[in-house]
Amino acid sequence: MQLTPIRLKKGHDENIRKGFPWIYAGDIIDSSELKFIAVGSLVSVENFKGEHIGVGYYNSLSQISCRMLALGRADIDEAFFVAKIKTALAQRKKIITVPYYRLIHSEADGLPGLLVDRFGDILVLQIGTAGMENLQALIIDALEVVLLPKTIILRGDNVARKLEGLTQEVRVIKGKVEKWVEVVENDCIYSADLLHGQKTGWFYDQRDNRKMIADLAHGKSVVDIYSHSGGFGLLAAKYGASSVTLVDSSALALEMAQQAAILNKVNVECVKGDAFMVMENLAKAGKKFDIVLADPPAFVKSKKDIASGLKGYEKVARMAANLVAENGLLFVASCSHHAGRSAFNKAVLDGVKKAGFFAEIIKQTGAAPDHPRHNLLLQSEYLKGILLRVFFI
Repeated sequence: MQLTPIRLKKGHDENIRKGFPWIYAGDIIDSSELKFIAVGSLVSVENFKGEHIGVGYYNSLSQISCRMLALGRADIDEAFFVAKIKTALAQRKKIITVPYYRLIHSEADGLPGLLVDRFGDILVLQIGTAGMENLQALIIDALEVVLLPKTIILRGDNVARKLEGLTQEVRVIKGKVEKWVEVVENDCIYSADLLHGQKTGWFYDQRDNRKMIADLAHGKSVVDIYSHSGGFGLLAAKYGASSVTLVDSSALALEMAQQAAILNKVNVECVKGDAFMVMENLAKAGKKFDIVLADPPAFVKSKKDIASGLKGYEKVARMAANLVAENGLLFVASCSHHAGRSAFNKAVLDGVKKAGFFAEIIKQTGAAPDHPRHNLLLQSEYLKGILLRVFFI
């Protein structure tokens, strides 16, 4: 198949040859042919001399004009996707013993714009780019070959699609799905809404962080702020926490948490309300907990939000610190890749200090290993967590 070429400016091919997956508009030599390339089309990437570098897909509507799929010569066909999926599957099976994990993690697995989460024999796809949208049929065929799933769901309701000029949609491509499905993680059973829940319905990236907290929770009182459907709190309860309080603004999320508590034969208290208001009320009532968890939604969704977002993390830490018992633990997480590690840490530590406490860093954490980081793409290191011991001097 003859692909339309895009040619890079002199010196702009060096990082691409090393494996950097993104090509910006400013990297490309302007050409009258570019305006005739259909959105999401496969292209041949060349250096300024016209020498072939690799294959990607092009979208003039996106700030990232081209995303690389392969260096050298490659046919982007079903066999290409089968090979990528098999490689990713083999890596997940090495680290996770149950079929519940992030199977494809975009650029880190060589498939930019594609996320696939596995829930047993159910697969949930999240396609965020026009290029992957055009390749959707090949992707589904390849998943059928490798895994033969009973159900395939497309979650096409993410913000990234709007930036690529794509429509929002959620549909079941194959099979059927119940209102809620069970997720097995760290020997705990959770409930997830794969059609209407956030992202793909579950956040596998916090798997190891949940286990870290659960290992510390035996005999401890725990409050899980922004609990969603109980990812941290339920596992802590299963590991012997003396009490667990879940706080979330979503009645549906808390209902799912209660259902999962029954499945795991544990008890949790659910408090519905705005996180800041609930923390304020708990503090006024003099409530203290041995472990306080705060995993808020992304406060920094773009570069323009960095200053206000960091203030948000500082506020969360300040209010959460007031709930920590003397020498207790505080864990705060951020899923905002625009908020760098050092800036996030500073915001959290400043918040604790403004609450009148001191803190020592016990551990800094990231995403679970089924969410690998592309070694050249800093943006793929999005999840950050910090575990603190909070105390008076």
